[in-house]
Amino acid sequence: MLEIKNGAFFLDGKKTNIYSGAIHYFRVPQEYWEDRLLKLRAAGLNTVETYVPWNLHEPHEGEYCFDGMLDIEKFLETAQKLGLYAIVRPGPYICAEWDFGGFPAWLLKDENLRLRCFDKKYLSFVERYFKELFKKLVPHLSTNGGNVIALQVENEYGSFGRDKKYLYYLRDLMKSLGADVQLFTSDGETRSFFSGGGIPEEFMVANFGNYNAERFDDLKILQPDKPLMCGEHWCGWFDQWGKPHHRDDPKTLGKSLDGFFKENASFNLYMFHGGTNFGFTAGANYYDKYTPTITSYDYGAPLSENGAYTKKYFILREKMAQHLKTELPALPEDAKTQSLPKLRFKEFAPLFKNLKAVSVHKRSHLPQYMENYSQNSGLILYSTEIDGSYRDTTLKAFGVHDIAYVYINGKLVHRYDRRKLSGKALYSEGFEIPIKAFDGKIKVDILVEALGRINFDRRIYDRKGLKDIFIANQLITDFDVYCMEFNDSPKPEYESAEGEFPCFMRATFKAEEKTDCFIDMSNFKNCIVFVNGFNLGRILKEGPQVTLYLPGTLLKDENEITVLELDGVKKPEISFPDHAIYKK
Repeated sequence: MLEIKNGAFFLDGKKTNIYSGAIHYFRVPQEYWEDRLLKLRAAGLNTVETYVPWNLHEPHEGEYCFDGMLDIEKFLETAQKLGLYAIVRPGPYICAEWDFGGFPAWLLKDENLRLRCFDKKYLSFVERYFKELFKKLVPHLSTNGGNVIALQVENEYGSFGRDKKYLYYLRDLMKSLGADVQLFTSDGETRSFFSGGGIPEEFMVANFGNYNAERFDDLKILQPDKPLMCGEHWCGWFDQWGKPHHRDDPKTLGKSLDGFFKENASFNLYMFHGGTNFGFTAGANYYDKYTPTITSYDYGAPLSENGAYTKKYFILREKMAQHLKTELPALPEDAKTQSLPKLRFKEFAPLFKNLKAVSVHKRSHLPQYMENYSQNSGLILYSTEIDGSYRDTTLKAFGVHDIAYVYINGKLVHRYDRRKLSGKALYSEGFEIPIKAFDGKIKVDILVEALGRINFDRRIYDRKGLKDIFIANQLITDFDVYCMEFNDSPKPEYESAEGEFPCFMRATFKAEEKTDCFIDMSNFKNCIVFVNGFNLGRILKEGPQVTLYLPGTLLKDENEITVLELDGVKKPEISFPDHAIYKK
């Protein structure tokens, strides 16, 4: 059991420090958990930290999932078997550059619901979810013979609000469900963040990047009788579509570690191993403009996306051995990768010819955001006919999130990209395009691709799809709506001839070894990739990510790959390099 007394941590009565690294079980194939945890221990760390994503554990209201990559109990058991303690950050909000900050999309059905505050309806959902989650967590608390020594209350709340009634409610809820281990809050390192997000009676930790002597100043004033801890030491950073790939000097990590040991401070490296935002799980930020996060969550961490050692890892291991004055465990075998032969697609299936096979059809008087159709992510098509007599006019759409393709009578006439706008209110984001005069009927199809939901700040209410459509300032009604969530590989009718886009492509390939590799998608512009039914994620042509990580755990002797390309290809061909590729 972890206790705080005399300005120090004590574990089972022994004075100690916490040396932790973040690994998110839900970003790593279950088969690789033990390997990553062994490498964490071999680096000299004694604790693993993880968030808990509500949106994966309760993807639809009242439906829970805790198996496969979401088996948090197995993850904790694996860590304990290897002699590691664990810190768990259950949310309900986690940020984590994760879609909607970990909140489930169905919360957005109610436009009056207020998140991250003392809203009774919101808290009723939190309470129901926490009752299920804590059934899984409580047996693994150190007070019950497990390895979980601490639990976080909310997450960096001082960057969002200061509703103490809300924070105390969450704390008391956790305690009522059996949380009798050390509780803590984490915020940025300045007093303003602590004042908003801290609970005076509970332990506070500071989050920051490169260490300097002033990082802990406010924490020392606020809790002089407690140990120092950096709850998130950002030893790398995440990438976003359309921005350069982050590269930093690995030596800065060594300098920060020297500083932590000089202060006799505990720390958690965020991230020790980042992993992958498989499927549609990546989030987004919105400061001056909407900027979604890429599929890879490599983060420039000591372990790469596929679990390989980096220069940072060896600096970390060297510094830990130096400061702990002990011999560390032997290094586990490094991650193996393979390359596979190039592959050309010879089967094609245009999306619009296969709507019935790949979507769920709904009728809707007015267009609604996809959350109102119980759709979490993917693509959504709004289709209608306009009957009337119009001079040259305009077609307008509002609240368009995030990329939209506009078709008039089956012809693509406009491509809208939310990322190119700046400073817009969420509802007003959209487009206005000219419509030529007509007398009779025209068919309007608007295909909307959802990128990541905003995971931070006040714009977190980031619904996907679109809100309203007008012609000549007249509200358009009566829609066929096609919801394409793509939880697994779509199954359209394929043809041998290359069709128009958007288009599915399918091919098969052999893999004698069940070893990791990467898929080079540089010939594609805007695509989603499935291997053996598993959604690996997306690639956008502007990068910086060029390859998708393909875990060897997904491979069989004979494999099927499906790609949905929305914009067109240079040539329908991919390669399988043995390493990740980023644009320079």
